Amino acid sequence: MPHKTLCFLFILASAIPAEVLSQETEYEFGGHVKGRLLGQSFPDDSAFNSLVGSSSLDIESAFRLNFEASKGRWSFESAYQLFAGHGDRINPAGLLPGGLGNSLPNDDRRFFNLTDAIDDDGKFVALHRLDRLWVGYASEKSVVRFGRQALSWGNGLIFSPMDIVNPFDPTAVDTEYKTGDDMLYGQYLRDNGHDIQFSYVVRRDLISGDPEFDQSTTAVKYHGIVGDSEYDLLVAKNYGETTLAIGGNRSIGGAVLRGDLVVTDASSGTVMQLVTNLSYSWMWGEKNVSGVVEYYFDEYGQKDGRYDSVSLGQNPELLQRLARGQSFTIGRHYLAGGLTIEMSPLWILVPNLFANLEDGSALLQIVTRNNLSEEMEFIGALNVPIGPNGSEYGGIALATPGIYLSADASVFAQLAWYF
Repeated sequence: MPHKTLCFLFILASAIPAEVLSQETEYEFGGHVKGRLLGQSFPDDSAFNSLVGSSSLDIESAFRLNFEASKGRWSFESAYQLFAGHGDRINPAGLLPGGLGNSLPNDDRRFFNLTDAIDDDGKFVALHRLDRLWVGYASEKSVVRFGRQALSWGNGLIFSPMDIVNPFDPTAVDTEYKTGDDMLYGQYLRDNGHDIQFSYVVRRDLISGDPEFDQSTTAVKYHGIVGDSEYDLLVAKNYGETTLAIGGNRSIGGAVLRGDLVVTDASSGTVMQLVTNLSYSWMWGEKNVSGVVEYYFDEYGQKDGRYDSVSLGQNPELLQRLARGQSFTIGRHYLAGGLTIEMSPLWILVPNLFANLEDGSALLQIVTRNNLSEEMEFIGALNVPIGPNGSEYGGIALATPGIYLSADASVFAQLAWYF
């Protein structure tokens, strides 16, 4: 591990008072080993076809070791990751802009460099890193944590514009762990059940390598309850831009209505994002079923619906958000939905559809989750893009006529063992 990791560990250890060390400590170990296979096919006019052929195959393995300790009001958590992958798209996947392609975790923007590459020869890559490393203190009404940790905010179930710190890709299949960021986090619980959360995420400038305030995130969120409804108010300075957001959820009969409105003072002016969804659970025959339908509007997206590389190059704010992992779409209007069907107590089937309402393209995703035993789980997914060339899911047009960043159907298979 890099030298900065040792410094970080020293800082965390020195934050714990000496009198706490004499108390009884509780420990917990756990983790998993995951092996996954990713297969992808490409049409003749795809830029990937000229690089890897008509299909690609990637094999990946991931090891994670979680360690938690608590002593009195103090707690500590760490998570070590070891990743290795070999395949055709390890390198070519980087051609896709921002969140549109597969990417390996790195700490180029994070304050502490806790990721170290073991080997990378284009076809094979291996790295290890610390994904969690924080120390925390909790009283009856407050929580404070410092270090690498994860944070999730917002009421979007598929798209999450209020989740301004490292959100998930809406099409991600394995969302068990969110990648951690280096931050100071605090929460205060009020007597009426409301709470106030604070987060300061430190990031570095990619060019200078120095921590910069205009690359960091400072955010305060208030969560309140009114009758059967809950609401969130957010004020943030994110990558140098002021962000205001309001959201909430309310029960309507047997369904739940959720939504967030996010307004950002961007360099181009005021930009709005909106997400709203309705979820409902019911019995279908003898099977438990839950469904969600969600609408998403993103003013950062292309105004004219032109998704060729030249037109995208004229939208630098969108490209920046894609590169940072803040956005994963290039259009403005989306409708997505999915079902979670309990086929049996050990088998869940999840069909999803993500549709761009402006160009008519979509992504059909069918996910299966099978608990093979108490320690083993299988996840499989089939992804089928739908749409013509030049559309978002059909394939972005490149500067070379007749060549697109396109892909046909893909499969994802993962076997996980937990200990």
